[in-house]
Amino acid sequence: MRIITIYLIVFIVSLVIQNASAQENQDYQQKIEQLKKQKEQISEQEKEALKIEVEEINRRYEKNQISYEETKVLKESAAKKRALNIENRIAIIENEILLMERNDGDVLNVEAADSTGISALEINIDLKRADGSSMLWENRRRRMRKELKYDRRTYSDIVLAIGFNNALIDGQTLNDSPYKIGGSRFFEMGWSWRTRVFENTNFVRLHYGFSFQFNGLKPKDNQYFVVENDQVELQEFEYDLRKSKLRMDNLVFPVHLEFGPSKLHKSEKTMRYSLTNQFRLGIGAYGGFNMGTRQKLKYNRNGEKVQDKLKRGYNTNDLVYGLSAYVGFDGVLLYAKYDLNPIFKDAAIEQNNISLGLRFDL
Repeated sequence: MRIITIYLIVFIVSLVIQNASAQENQDYQQKIEQLKKQKEQISEQEKEALKIEVEEINRRYEKNQISYEETKVLKESAAKKRALNIENRIAIIENEILLMERNDGDVLNVEAADSTGISALEINIDLKRADGSSMLWENRRRRMRKELKYDRRTYSDIVLAIGFNNALIDGQTLNDSPYKIGGSRFFEMGWSWRTRVFENTNFVRLHYGFSFQFNGLKPKDNQYFVVENDQVELQEFEYDLRKSKLRMDNLVFPVHLEFGPSKLHKSEKTMRYSLTNQFRLGIGAYGGFNMGTRQKLKYNRNGEKVQDKLKRGYNTNDLVYGLSAYVGFDGVLLYAKYDLNPIFKDAAIEQNNISLGLRFDL
C-alpha cells in the first residue's frame, strides 16, 4: 500500500512539472509573438515621430526663425536619426527573440540600479482603446510635442518687495510728515507673468500679475488715529505709547511695460531669452481694492503692558489705484509706488500713500 502511494505521488508531481513546463513554453512563445508584432510597429512609430519633427521645423521656417538652408539640414538630420532608430530598435528586438529561443524563454534579468544603489523598475502599461490604438504611444507623442516646443514667450515669477512707506500730504513735504520715516514700512508679495511683446526681440515685455500689499503708517509724538465726524485725524494718546501703527491691506493687479536687453540662448530645439545679470526698467500702474484696515497700539497702563488691535474701516478708500516703477539688474530692483487715490475718504486734507524699497523677482 505504501509503495502504491509513493508511485501515485511521483506520478502527480511529474504531471505538475510537465504542465508547468508546457505553460512556461507557451508563455515565452507568446512573448516572442508579441516581440514580432512590436517589430512591425517600430517603423510606423518612428515615421509618425519624424512627421511631428518635420511639422515643427516647418512651423519655425514659416515664422522666419530659421533659414531655408537650416530647414533642409534639420529635416535631413531628423530623417537620418529616425532611420537609425528603426534599424537599432529592430536589431534589439531580433536579438531578444534569438536570446529567448536559445534559452527556451529562461532568460536572466538584471535590475537597473540608480546612483544611490537602489534598484529601480520601470513599468509601462500599454492600455488599448476600443479601436486597438495604443494609449502609451499617444502619451509619448503628446510628450514629444511638448518637448519640441521651440519658443517660450511667457515666464512667471514670485514677487517680493519691502521698504519704507509714508504719505504725501497736501501742502506739506515729507520732512513735515506726521509719520515716522524709518518706522513706517510696506511689504508686498504676489505672482507675476512676463510676456515678450514682439516676435523677434525681447527688449520690450509686458509684466502683469497680482500682489498683496501691506502699507503701514506709524505716527510720531505719541499719537494715534481717531475717526470724528467722518474725518480721520491724529490725536494725543492718554498713555505712553510703545507702538502706534495703522496698516492697510490691499489686493492689487499691477501691469508694467518692462524694457531692457536680454541674452538669447538658441539651439536646434529651443530658443530662450535670459534676463540673468541684465538691466531692467519697468513703468506701469496698478489697481485693486482695500481688504481691511487695522490699528495696533502698545502701551503701559498702571504698570501693565497692554496691546490693542482695532479693526475698523478708518474711512479708508475701498478702491486702490496708482503708479509704480522699478529699475535694477537681474531680479533685484529699486521699487517705487504711489497711490493716486487718497488714503481717507472725503478728507479735508488729502493724503496719498507713497513707498520706496527693494523688489525681488524670484
